[in-house]
Amino acid sequence: MSYCRFANSLPAGSSDPNKHYHDHVYGFAVADDKELFERLVLEINQAGLSWTLILRKQHAFQAAYRGFDIAAVAAFDDQDRERLLADAGIVRNRLKIDAAIHNARQVLAIQAQHGSFKNWLDTHAAAAPDLDGWLKIFKKTFKFVGREIVNEFLMSTGYLPGAHDADCPVAARLGRR
Repeated sequence: MSYCRFANSLPAGSSDPNKHYHDHVYGFAVADDKELFERLVLEINQAGLSWTLILRKQHAFQAAYRGFDIAAVAAFDDQDRERLLADAGIVRNRLKIDAAIHNARQVLAIQAQHGSFKNWLDTHAAAAPDLDGWLKIFKKTFKFVGREIVNEFLMSTGYLPGAHDADCPVAARLGRR
């Protein structure tokens, strides 16, 4: 079953976080660097786990990563790493935690050079790379970014097509944007 069919089968007002995410977040363009960084961290943390688990832990991730304040995460030290590794509310994986900190530092460098993470993404999107092109760009810049992570990050933020089935009502809304 596709994600659209699954999410659209959930009743309106469902407590399943996939319903809201599908209907209001997935595939919609993102302008805010903090939200882009959050999406990247969440996609990295989803690797090997279910997206539902990540959505259910999203508030804990927001608290643990200081609201995804990029400069704050970039300044995390060994004490912060240990705090995150002890936080049962998030995914406690040292490689994923280290990637979040490293990637925050990379986003700061991107912001310094391009004005924003979004500008950097837009610049690369203008060259219209396919997933393979994006993957090369991401692997040169970030840690813990494989094909599926990059694909989902870019689809979820509107940079790659395919977030919704053609017959999904949300696809029609995205087409009008």
